[in-house]
Amino acid sequence: MKLTRKRGAVVLGIVALLGVAGYLYRTKLNSGGATTFKSAKLERGPLSAVVSATGTLNPVVSVQVGSQVSGQIKEIFVDFNSPVKAGQLIARIDPETLQQKVRQAEADVEATQSAVAVQRAEVSRSRAILSDALRDYERKKMLVDKGFISSAERDKAQTTYDAALAGLRVTEAQTQNGEAIVRQRQAQVAQARIDLERTSIRAPVDGVVVKRSVEPGQTVAASLQAPELFVIAKNLSDMQVEASIDEADVGRVKLGQKARFTVDAFPGQNFEGEVRQVRKAATVVSNVVTYTVVISAENPQLALLPGMTANVQIATAHKDNVLKVPNAALRFRPTNAVSPAPSGNRKSSPDRGRVWVVGSDGSPLSVEVGLGLGDGKMTEITTGDLTEGSEVILGQAAAKAAATPAGPRMF
Repeated sequence: MKLTRKRGAVVLGIVALLGVAGYLYRTKLNSGGATTFKSAKLERGPLSAVVSATGTLNPVVSVQVGSQVSGQIKEIFVDFNSPVKAGQLIARIDPETLQQKVRQAEADVEATQSAVAVQRAEVSRSRAILSDALRDYERKKMLVDKGFISSAERDKAQTTYDAALAGLRVTEAQTQNGEAIVRQRQAQVAQARIDLERTSIRAPVDGVVVKRSVEPGQTVAASLQAPELFVIAKNLSDMQVEASIDEADVGRVKLGQKARFTVDAFPGQNFEGEVRQVRKAATVVSNVVTYTVVISAENPQLALLPGMTANVQIATAHKDNVLKVPNAALRFRPTNAVSPAPSGNRKSSPDRGRVWVVGSDGSPLSVEVGLGLGDGKMTEITTGDLTEGSEVILGQAAAKAAATPAGPRMF
């Protein structure tokens, strides 16, 4: 009997030990699934609001050099990157055809001048005939008055005089017309000479040849639009970025604002500039409206090249000493957390936000804050119960799933 009681006590003890061990095992598993948070401290410092965009580097002045006459390129005197001066000969079109046109126009002038000389001689002859007819008419008029001849003779002399006067006027008109034709032919000569001069392509400005579109022997045809032969950049040490700004951001961009940009050719190097122009002409691509903003880009070392893609940041506002919170804290929302009810009936506003801190019991606690300036990574806190050094939650680590203890093995 005593042996049976001892065995019962041993069994009860073993059961109690197993219960305590199971409790401790479950507690350990549950502690392994506790939630942990990533946090960061609020800090003070400078903060700038920026507008980001991409653009293209271009010379401030870029001149397209074309041809006003058609023909075959005979000679080219410059190449890519060649420095040129205004008026310098950079190419020549074969002038032979236009030289022949000048000779033909000069011959037409000489022929017309000879015809005018004949007409002037005819005017002199007509004037002599008119003078003779006038003397004959006056003589016969006097004889009629004295009764020596009939009035028919006088009338005939008057008719001869009137015909001579009309003939003089015709020859004078013909002479004037000939002289006008001479001037017309002379203008054609001048035009032909101008066209001949235009076969010599000259640089319109001082600068550097950044593009050459023709080769010797190539034929250019100047019709309604002059063909492009060269592109000359006036000054590569003074460049500009033409950036496309979204319509939602263009209202914050003003003349004189500072800008910073980078190019892929020089990673890690920042270039400075400022806003020179905000163009009012909109560009619409796939229903997206953008505006071109011109940003200065000094290039004293000539490192920046036309056509490079620039990643631009325009500083639209700046503050030196503000309380800053990471944007990740504003985006964080804990799971299964209850936010305290806001006081009153205050409506949500775009200048207000919510961050979370770890409460005394280890659970996340919501704090409403006023928001100000932002740069895309950090945002200014204007109002709220947080101070410099306060820790805010950035993220929540994934909790480990609690392991299910294995039941007793059944045999």
